Amino acid sequence: MPDLSPRRETILGLVVREYTASRTPVGSKWLVQKYDLQMSPATVRAELAALEELGLLCHPHPSAGRLPTEEGYRYYVHRIVGEPRLPLDEQRRIRHQFHQARLDIDQWMQLAVAILAQSSQSAAVVTAPHMRQSRFKHLELISTQGRLVLLVLVLGSGQVMQQMLTLAQPLSQEELGQMAERLNNSCQGLSAREIGVTLRNLSLLELEVGSFVREMMTRADERVASRIYSGGLGHLLNSPDLESGDAIQRGVRVLEERALLEDVLSWVLRTAEPVPCTGGGSVRVLIGGEGRWEELRDWSMVLAHYGLAGHAVGAMGVLGPTRMPYGRVISSVRYVAGVLTGLMNQVYGCED
Repeated sequence: MPDLSPRRETILGLVVREYTASRTPVGSKWLVQKYDLQMSPATVRAELAALEELGLLCHPHPSAGRLPTEEGYRYYVHRIVGEPRLPLDEQRRIRHQFHQARLDIDQWMQLAVAILAQSSQSAAVVTAPHMRQSRFKHLELISTQGRLVLLVLVLGSGQVMQQMLTLAQPLSQEELGQMAERLNNSCQGLSAREIGVTLRNLSLLELEVGSFVREMMTRADERVASRIYSGGLGHLLNSPDLESGDAIQRGVRVLEERALLEDVLSWVLRTAEPVPCTGGGSVRVLIGGEGRWEELRDWSMVLAHYGLAGHAVGAMGVLGPTRMPYGRVISSVRYVAGVLTGLMNQVYGCED
């Protein structure tokens, strides 16, 4: 990402805001007239050309004004937009809506989706909170055929996971039961990381099974909650920015394909810092899929996590066209994440 002078940052920010509001390419004369810039249209035009050379702006044809590229939006989000806040009256309205709701997590999730979709005029998704760090509860090893064994793992949350594995040598059901009992005694209540330390003191066969258990628990920690709430699909379908049916289909696919949405939301939780008691987590912005998710090529997502470290966390996000009012959407997602974190604090309680 290039380092821009304050003047170029100002001009880039104005182009992004103008194009977001009007969908019309922005020209130098318009910027000078509307914002009373203390420079000539020729100077602004030269700066627009420089921003275009840097890959931050482009223009549809030679006589048109400029519009932001994906890199231009990224620069705007990371260097210019800052940490916008929702107006106080909107903050009060959102808090009132949540406090009117029952002490019901399902109702909180549905309300969060509705508020984000309405505030952003885009689609919204929220995951139910889940334990960020799984805990071992119980293990069973069931002989099937030869060296093939069915591993049944029960986590502290009640989640049950199964996996077939091939041991280095065949064992009888009695031997498998004895091994499972030793592992249950050694690993009770431990996290995946803590089990990794415990494995050093086990036999080679127990180490082999314990490694599988650790991998299963790590996968469970990386998954989002079992339920994902979504809303605002109508905003997506009616977006004036996307005339291509393929682009709209890709956006709908993001919301409807569970594996893809889980991958994106899990990325938020994996890369997130622990959530403090006093507010939501930091906001992440994906523009055009960042070369990682092809289905997001025409879209942007503003994402955050919420909840309490050590208890339960969830993720939320807004999906909309690249020409998104990022300041408003970022402030909405951040604020709703903070409200949900406060509500989770009422349920679990925590200390900073």
